[in-house]
Amino acid sequence: MAPEYTLHTYFRSSCSARVRIAAAYKGITLHYQYVNLLENEQKAEGYKSVNTSETVPTLVVKDNTVTNIIQQSIAILEYLEDSRPELPALLPIDRIERAQVRALVHIIACDVQPVTNLKVLQRVRALGQDGASWQRDFMSAGLDAYEQLLVRQHQVSARYSMGDFVSMADVVLAPAVDGALRFGVEIDRFPRIKSIYAELQRLEAFRAGSWRMQPDTPRELREQ
Repeated sequence: MAPEYTLHTYFRSSCSARVRIAAAYKGITLHYQYVNLLENEQKAEGYKSVNTSETVPTLVVKDNTVTNIIQQSIAILEYLEDSRPELPALLPIDRIERAQVRALVHIIACDVQPVTNLKVLQRVRALGQDGASWQRDFMSAGLDAYEQLLVRQHQVSARYSMGDFVSMADVVLAPAVDGALRFGVEIDRFPRIKSIYAELQRLEAFRAGSWRMQPDTPRELREQ
């Protein structure tokens, strides 16, 4: 029997979106617990016992009588990859290609997202800085690095970040582009990313995992 998965998520969390997209692509059913970051539900004592970082996502895995909790989106993606090898893979078989995918993943997950998340943005604004400008600068720098690495890895005409293979890099990239568009980043500056993003929007898993399509997305923001 397959484990039961519960994801603590917030509709506009790009990190949560990574897991939603990956699960949809693999055909894994997730049960959702919603954590409203704008109402500071992530700081509630009950939730802190689930996620010590007071962040989303958190994956709770019930396998027979054993329950395990995994926090941090990349750890969750790697867990799903390792624990369900019978499902569609998001990492290539070749070791070099796997490393190349992970390098792209970490440009977004390590260089961009941590300095542009809500916690940091609130501190930036408290210091009197323009939060939107801060977001655009760091997002643009990260996407530029991603674009350049695609070129260096000879992915100049590929459909996705790793040829015609949908990878973990794409799962991380799509929500990052969603966020960049929200904050007014000029995506036309990154033609490879723009093309890949357009291709990803054709895939049902990416549409299903999008922030626009979640049950906790406010009605006025949902796609019709």
